[in-house]
Amino acid sequence: MPAAVDLEAGQSSSGENKDSGRSGTRARIRDRVRTIALRSAALLCSTMPVSAYAQEVNRASMSLGTVDVIQLALFLGITSAAMLSAILMIRERARIAAENTQLRDRVAELDGALQRSDALLHLRDQRIVVWSDGDRKAELVGSLSTPGAPDDRATFLAFGKWLLPQAAAQVERAVARLREAREPFDLIAETSRGGLIEVQGRAGVAHVAVRFLSMSDARREHGELRLEHQRLRVEHDNLLGLLDALTMPVWVRGADGQLSWVNNAYADLVEVPTQGLAISENRELFGTSARQQIADDHRSRRVFSQNLSTVVRGDRRIFAVSDFAGAEGSAGLAWDVGEIENLREEYERVVRSHADTLDRLNTAVAIFDTDQNLLFHNQAFQKLWDLDPAFLMSAPDNTLLLDRLRSEGKLAEQPEWRRWKENLLAAYRAVEPQEHLWHLPDGQTLRVVANPSPKGGVTWLFENLTEKINLESRYNTVVRVQGVTLDNLAEGVAVFGPDGRMRLSNPAFTALWGMSDELVQPGTHISVIKAACQSLAKISPWGDLAAAATGFDEERSDAQGQVELNDGSVLRYAVIHLPNGQLMTTFIDVTDSVNAERMLKDKNEALERADQLKNDFVQHVSYELRSPLTNIIGFTELLAQDTTGPLNERQRDYLGHIASSSSELETIVDDILDLATVDAGIMELDIKEVAIEQTVRSAADLVAERLREHRIGLRIESDGAPASFFGDENRIRQVLFNLLSNAANYAPEGSTILLACARAPSGVMFSVHDDGPGIPEDVIDTIFKRFEPRTNGGRRRGAGLGLSIVKSFVELHGGTVEIVTGVNEGTTVNCQFPLVPEGFLAAAE
Repeated sequence: MPAAVDLEAGQSSSGENKDSGRSGTRARIRDRVRTIALRSAALLCSTMPVSAYAQEVNRASMSLGTVDVIQLALFLGITSAAMLSAILMIRERARIAAENTQLRDRVAELDGALQRSDALLHLRDQRIVVWSDGDRKAELVGSLSTPGAPDDRATFLAFGKWLLPQAAAQVERAVARLREAREPFDLIAETSRGGLIEVQGRAGVAHVAVRFLSMSDARREHGELRLEHQRLRVEHDNLLGLLDALTMPVWVRGADGQLSWVNNAYADLVEVPTQGLAISENRELFGTSARQQIADDHRSRRVFSQNLSTVVRGDRRIFAVSDFAGAEGSAGLAWDVGEIENLREEYERVVRSHADTLDRLNTAVAIFDTDQNLLFHNQAFQKLWDLDPAFLMSAPDNTLLLDRLRSEGKLAEQPEWRRWKENLLAAYRAVEPQEHLWHLPDGQTLRVVANPSPKGGVTWLFENLTEKINLESRYNTVVRVQGVTLDNLAEGVAVFGPDGRMRLSNPAFTALWGMSDELVQPGTHISVIKAACQSLAKISPWGDLAAAATGFDEERSDAQGQVELNDGSVLRYAVIHLPNGQLMTTFIDVTDSVNAERMLKDKNEALERADQLKNDFVQHVSYELRSPLTNIIGFTELLAQDTTGPLNERQRDYLGHIASSSSELETIVDDILDLATVDAGIMELDIKEVAIEQTVRSAADLVAERLREHRIGLRIESDGAPASFFGDENRIRQVLFNLLSNAANYAPEGSTILLACARAPSGVMFSVHDDGPGIPEDVIDTIFKRFEPRTNGGRRRGAGLGLSIVKSFVELHGGTVEIVTGVNEGTTVNCQFPLVPEGFLAAAE
């Protein structure tokens, strides 16, 4: 085979020249591979069987070496990949060509649709505004021929420039909701030139569009109706909002007479939380009779207007009701006129009070209306001119009144009466008040003030200055007299003006401070007086006086004090603020009074210390006596018992004296403690109902043994007394016991003591009378003092606490004690108690 021959030839030649043989070999291999490839391609393209092709390859391969096989495999692999890539590229190119064909068809279809859409868009008179997502700039398509719609893009998007303000605001709000919340809308808007357009807003996936569409005649009529409906709707909502905000109840009823709408005020008055609940429950504000009255009135007229009363929250209130009946129902409102009625009554009371006040004025007042007729006059006016009441009640005009006063000689004659009267009546045309002085024929001088009223008319005031002029004359006289009096006063007086300069002074002021007459002159500043007097006193008051005269104290409070001079004199001074910012200072020599006062204070302090020492001693001793006194009484009672052993008669007599003395000492100690408790203000009364008969009897039983001992009778008179009153029963019994004990001490043997109880004008009166020697006048003032015993014919001398105890306990009840006595006339002590003490009454209330 040629291939084999070529290979062998190559091998034989390689032994001779190895370097040149290699290149030849490579060339031969390449030729061989090319030949095999060509053959393989020819075989692939021919109809050679595969087995024959395989055999041919095998024959060719058996004649190749290892390197040739590797090179052949690489070549075949690269060739296969190239062929596969070419096949894939051919297929991809076919697919891309098909897609390009489809895209060209789609672009042509879209271009046709765009042309059709553009034709449809311009077919109708409309303009569309489109916003893309994330793009704030809007795109405009189309045009409008509606009057007032601009073609310029910026002007068109500024809706407020070509739409009515209300329509522009409505469109802007709708567009904002469409872009933010994707909320579609349909509106009818009106241009500033009266054109109507339909505005529609829709939101897509990535775009928001608003279409402005001109309206045809039919749609224009429909749009006008919609616009009118919108206006009516807004007015309806505004009206309902206004009615809902009113504090007056408002209601609307349907044709069946049931409530269909109420406002918040209505729901509040019928005490339900919501309006819907008031309608669903058919809560009526007025009763059946009131609603029937409204229905009956509507049969004759459509509007009912009358005051009706109803109960709101338990209070009856009056409402002015207006109810309108229409063809398909009714509506009404009510307002509370109770306050108005109160104001009207208050106004009438004020007018009456004003008239009463004017009637009590000494100044004559006459009020004339716009027509110059008399409306009102007070009693001072009638008394001043002494006119007939019937004439004044006929409401005469001002001109007639002046003519009558002139004819009766009550006005002074004027040289030109008509001109004087016209000048006077010019007040009805004036704005500011006018004043005149009238000198009457009877010597009186009147100040006449004409005060024009803002609503027309004039108020005339006639002030009688006669007394004032006389007072001024008398005042001038008094001032001169007071000046002379001031110069002769022993008290030094100096008056300074608001600028701190002296206005006046008297000689006593100069003498007390030892100043020269040249220094103390009107016009001298207080600082000069201060410099001259500062060193004359130990603690000078002139610094404070100068500050008070020249300072800015808004309170302007008066002051007083005392200053001691270096020579031992003591001056008491006072600072008195006068009107117009003036200041008066007064000085008086109180040296003798101060010295006497110091001595009296020293003595009084000594007496108070002695009295306090006495009280402390008595209280201490009384408390210290308690324990041993209790022991004495206890052991005395123990010795008197048979269990301690037998006692002879004399021992029993001694024990009786010890027991009676101890009991009396215990009573004295108890009285001292009671008085100490009263003085400390800590005693409390046990107030309850006191049976008078029982209390009087128990007090009488306590002194029965002493009365029998001296053969003294006791007569009780209580027929005119009430059955009971409120008080502390124990303290009242103690008061009666002390009174009876005191009377038994002074009553002669064989006499009778009278204990009377009767009703007094303001309570209950207890009276105890004895026929003793009476109380002298020099003793009556000290009768209630403690530890001031007076025998004065008494059988024994006590501690002097009985009447003090009586007075303290009676006054604790809010009562009074009175003693009626005379020498050899006996003594009567009257104790008056209130039926109910004030403290107990206040606590009960």
